[in-house]
Amino acid sequence: MTGSLIERARCGSGLSQRELARLAGTSQSTLSMYEHGAKSPTLAVAERILNATGHELHLVPRVVFTTFTGPRGEPFAVPDGLWRLEPKDATASVVLPQHLHWSGPSRVYHLRDRRDRARVYEIVLREGEPTDLLTYVDGAFLIDLWEDLVIPADIRSAWGPLIHTHGANQ
Repeated sequence: MTGSLIERARCGSGLSQRELARLAGTSQSTLSMYEHGAKSPTLAVAERILNATGHELHLVPRVVFTTFTGPRGEPFAVPDGLWRLEPKDATASVVLPQHLHWSGPSRVYHLRDRRDRARVYEIVLREGEPTDLLTYVDGAFLIDLWEDLVIPADIRSAWGPLIHTHGANQ
């Protein structure tokens, strides 16, 4: 896992193994072994290498979902915490998969547009599985939209405490 993280950071910053090894104060052969999983760096070394690529290590809490059942037997997922999407993902143009947007023709939603973002969040909160929520919903944008979302009362009630804990108006 560390190797793929180092390789992603290196490639994302446009550095060759040789350039990164020089910047991080290690050898190219050692860096190659890290990237291919043949050797594991200590946390301090991994942090030094990632810093040389312009990246940082961050501790991010894992989100755990609980499945609830709506009044008509339909399941919906509620997390124990909120998360942030990368800005490019939180404001992307998306076409929802069929299992989410099953009631009409496919269309492009522009998450940069508040109205489109609200519509996507309504659909994903009602129809989505945890992976869908993690893909399309940004915690800060959800808090901002919360009072304007048209969602079933049971979903609003189940998500409400989490939303209000993180700052939405009561």
